[in-house]
Amino acid sequence: MNDLENLPNTTFTPRELVSELDRYIIGQQEAKRAVAIALRNRWRRQRVPPELRDEIAPKNIIMIGPTGVGKTEIARRLARLSRAPFLKVEASKYTEVGYVGRDVESMVRDLAEVAVKLVRDEEAARVRVRAAEAAEERLLDLLSPRSSEPRPPPAFDFTLGRVETPAPPPPPERTSEEREKLRRMLRDGLLDEREVEVTLSDRSGPFPFMQVFSTSGVEEMNMNLQDALGNLFPKRSKKKHVKVPEALKLLAAEETQRLVDNDRITREALARAEHTGIIFIDELDKVAGRESGRGPDVSREGVQRDLLPVVEGCAVATKYGMLNTQHILFIAAGAFNVAKPSDLIPELQGRFPIRVELKPLGRDDFTRILTEPQNSLIRQYTALLATEKVELSFSEEAIQRIAEVAAEVNARAENIGARRLHTVMEKLLEDLSFKAPEMGGAKVRFGVAEVNAALSGILQDMDLSRYIL
Repeated sequence: MNDLENLPNTTFTPRELVSELDRYIIGQQEAKRAVAIALRNRWRRQRVPPELRDEIAPKNIIMIGPTGVGKTEIARRLARLSRAPFLKVEASKYTEVGYVGRDVESMVRDLAEVAVKLVRDEEAARVRVRAAEAAEERLLDLLSPRSSEPRPPPAFDFTLGRVETPAPPPPPERTSEEREKLRRMLRDGLLDEREVEVTLSDRSGPFPFMQVFSTSGVEEMNMNLQDALGNLFPKRSKKKHVKVPEALKLLAAEETQRLVDNDRITREALARAEHTGIIFIDELDKVAGRESGRGPDVSREGVQRDLLPVVEGCAVATKYGMLNTQHILFIAAGAFNVAKPSDLIPELQGRFPIRVELKPLGRDDFTRILTEPQNSLIRQYTALLATEKVELSFSEEAIQRIAEVAAEVNARAENIGARRLHTVMEKLLEDLSFKAPEMGGAKVRFGVAEVNAALSGILQDMDLSRYIL
C-alpha cells in the first residue's frame, strides 16, 4: 500500500494527545487514553511491514455515559488533531433494508464527501497565492478601458450593394507602467466601488433536478449519471455584474478550481477516508435489543445487522469510487441507561472490543469547565459582550455558585451534563444580554449575591423547557 506513505498523520504520542484533549475537555481520562492509543496505533500500522498492514484492524470503541459528558467532543477533537475525515451520525436515524429511510451505507458515502472537502480545502490553501495572482491579472484585464476613438462611418460597397460596417478597432495595449498603476489602485481599494462584468463557468450542471434524489432509498441509484451525461454537453458560462471586491473573490475561486487536480484529490480523499477516517455513531443504545416482534415497525436488530458489515469491513460504492471500510475507526456512544451493551447482537459487540465508561459531571467539574478550557463558557460570554463594549467579569465565588446551581438542577431534573451550564448561563445573563447595546463602556462584575438574585427562581422552577439547552 504505497498510498499509506503519503497520508498525513500526526506524530503525537498518546501522552501528548491526552494533553491536547485536556485543553478542551475536562476529566474523562480513561476515554481520552483509549482514543489516544487508537490513533497512535494507526501511526504504528503505517510503519509495519506491508504484509502485515492489511491484517491490522482498528480496535473500535464504545463510550458509555450520560449525555453532555464529552463523548462527541472527544472524538471530534481527536479527528481535528489528526487531520482525519470525521463524521458524526445517529444510529436511530438509520433503518433496515426494505424500509424508507437512510440506509446504513450512506454514512460511508457521507464520509467520502467529508474527505473530499477536507483534501480540496488543503489543496485550495496550497494554491491560494497563485490563484489570487491569476485572479488579479484577469481583473486587471477587465478594468482596462476600451478605446475611446470614434468608429469610422459605415461604407457602401457598390459591388455587393450593401452597407459595410467596419469592425471596431482592438483596445489599445496598456503599457507596463499604466498596468502597475492600475494594480496599485486595485490593491489600495480605490476601485472598490467600480462594477465589472465577469464571465464565470456555470457548475450547476445540465440536470440540477437530479439533486432531489440525494437521500433516502435512492442514494446509490445512478450516482455517476449526472457526471456521465454532463460530459456530453458543452461547458456553460454565465455573466455577472458585481463590484470589484466581489469580482476578485469569484475569479480567485474559479482560478483555484482550475489549479487543483481533481483526480488527485479524489484518490487522496478515498485513501484518507479508508485509512484515517473516523465515524462516530451516537445513540447506539437506541437500536440495542433483539426483539422479535412482528409488525410494520423498523426492527432495531435489523438496523444492527445492517450496521455489522459496514463496521466489519466491506466495499461501499460512492460517487468517487469504491471505499473499503475495513480500516475506518468506529467510535460508538450511548447513555445505555435502559439498554446495555450486552443487548447488542453478539457479532456487533465483537466489533467494538474496547469499552470505556465516562463519569457523570459534578460541581467541581463544572467549575473547571467554566474557566479552564480554551473555549470556556466564561471566555465565550465575555467575548460576546465585549463586542458591545461591555466588560464582563466574575468572582471565583460566583463561578463556584454557578457550578453548584447547574449540578443541583441536574440532580433534581434530567441530567444533561455540561449542557446544563448553557441553561444556567443564559438565565444568568438574560437581562444583561438584552440591555448590552445601550450600556456601551459599562463594567459588570458578578459576585455571589448577583448570581443568587438572578438564579433565585431556577431551582424552584424545574420546567426549563423555555431556556436554551
